[in-house]
Amino acid sequence: MGKFICSKCMKVFDKLEHGRCPHCHAGPPYLYDFKNSDEFLKEKIPQVLEERERTGLEGLVGPLECVIINAEPERHQDAVGELLRYTGFELDQAFQDSNFRTCVLKTQNSADFLVRSRMTGENPFTAFNVFPRSKHLPNTRLETFVFQTEDLEKYFAIQKSRGVQFLTDEIIRAENFSFIQTVPSGLTGNSLGFIQWKKERGNYASSESKTLNWQIGKPNSNHLRNIKGLDHTATRVKAEERDAAIVEFMQLTNYNFDFAIYVRLFNSITNVTRLSGADFAMVFTSGISAYVSDEVSGPTEKFIHHYCPRVHHMAFDTEDIEETFSSLKDDGMDFLIDLVGSPDEGLKQTFSAPSEHTLLVNEYIHRYGDFDGFFTKSNVTLLTGATGKQ
Repeated sequence: MGKFICSKCMKVFDKLEHGRCPHCHAGPPYLYDFKNSDEFLKEKIPQVLEERERTGLEGLVGPLECVIINAEPERHQDAVGELLRYTGFELDQAFQDSNFRTCVLKTQNSADFLVRSRMTGENPFTAFNVFPRSKHLPNTRLETFVFQTEDLEKYFAIQKSRGVQFLTDEIIRAENFSFIQTVPSGLTGNSLGFIQWKKERGNYASSESKTLNWQIGKPNSNHLRNIKGLDHTATRVKAEERDAAIVEFMQLTNYNFDFAIYVRLFNSITNVTRLSGADFAMVFTSGISAYVSDEVSGPTEKFIHHYCPRVHHMAFDTEDIEETFSSLKDDGMDFLIDLVGSPDEGLKQTFSAPSEHTLLVNEYIHRYGDFDGFFTKSNVTLLTGATGKQ
């Protein structure tokens, strides 16, 4: 079954009502068969940038500070152990407060990882987790991206005035930081958090936190020294919600849409947003056209249909990638694809098999020499195809 898009109200739907849009009742020439392009973004993005400038948001949100991964309580230590085993991150803090057990993982020149499990309270992400292939882990997801700000009060006031909803009515004020986060997005299933440090940057514990005496060792493997910081993550979103997801993210941060790579062979678009060329990149992957069936819609839309919109993979900057890839395989890591790319093309990449504890795929990426791009279309095509094995 095909889908239609109304260019007047930007709604996507399965069938017309008496030849008109069922939402705003527009007729021709507003109705088209739905397929993504960059036309709407080219028109909308200047409006977003103007609004950020006018409201005072521009320059208020800085780089990514940390990501929060929630795991099932019985898998929490295994999830942490897996990250220690297959990345360059090290365990820095482990503590418990009234709501969470939290392990903080760090490495140089990178956003931190907070790996958590809930102890009490409702999970606001549950509705995004109970899909056919993820419902066995109903609390598991990379939930939140936390960004720095130097004026959380101002940020909170601006976004509240715009109608943005947050998980708490007021800013959470701890001894070392102030913090607020949005409710999960209906487009991505992600929440965005914003933190302002008061004293010791990177100390996420509070006065009520109790140290956890968890002995989770990190292997002394030479190849782990080659795996550096978090380069980017990729969130998979429905084709019909791709534009809205990118605009929403730009409205909540100071990131900008950079470019999109269309992989028509697999009905997929890789969309890159960046704060600067040196910072963590937020990638959104969607279909070109909306989901019809597993057989015809390609691996991106198939993944969303079975797992819900969510972060698909985390990419780590990797030196000596050939040796590191071989050593990771020797250490028991399974991969969806061998290394793709070459020095002549400017980069090499690979995807691990998804984690049984977090459902996340690890990407290992190395850019050579003076390569000034971010991806190549050939690599994106091969990697996209490999995810059909999930």
